[in-house]
Amino acid sequence: MKDNSQTLSCVMIPVSRRQLILPNVSIAEVVDYASTDAGVGAPDWLAGRLEWRGLNLPVISYDAANGGTLTVPGENRGRIIVLNTISDNSEKLRFIALITQGIPSQVRINEDQIKPLDGEKGPADLMQIDVDGEAAWIPDLDYLESLAKESLA
Repeated sequence: MKDNSQTLSCVMIPVSRRQLILPNVSIAEVVDYASTDAGVGAPDWLAGRLEWRGLNLPVISYDAANGGTLTVPGENRGRIIVLNTISDNSEKLRFIALITQGIPSQVRINEDQIKPLDGEKGPADLMQIDVDGEAAWIPDLDYLESLAKESLA
């Protein structure tokens, strides 16, 4: 009998209060944490800006974007994950950046390993799932992109 199950390569991304999960294809690069100050009057979720490949990217704190507080990673702990944007209007903003609270890890998952969970959602959450007994959140990338576009105005 032929096995029709498909696996998806994903990345588990640690943030302060939860673990995010995204497919590998959504990630352009993971870099060491280094960003400039967000400046006076910046939104609470804007941790700063990242100079990356000649671009000046807004660095988003997922925790703050989700109604929590801005958390900057401790020394040698955090990373910045650069994400490809998914919206139709991506020529103005092709990438966004998120602060992590640790090193993202690779995971391969298939449909049998995932179960939807009923958890309280914040504005930056799309869905909570169980991946082999571990809770993970799928972020709402459209929402995060809309925040990043605000920072460009």
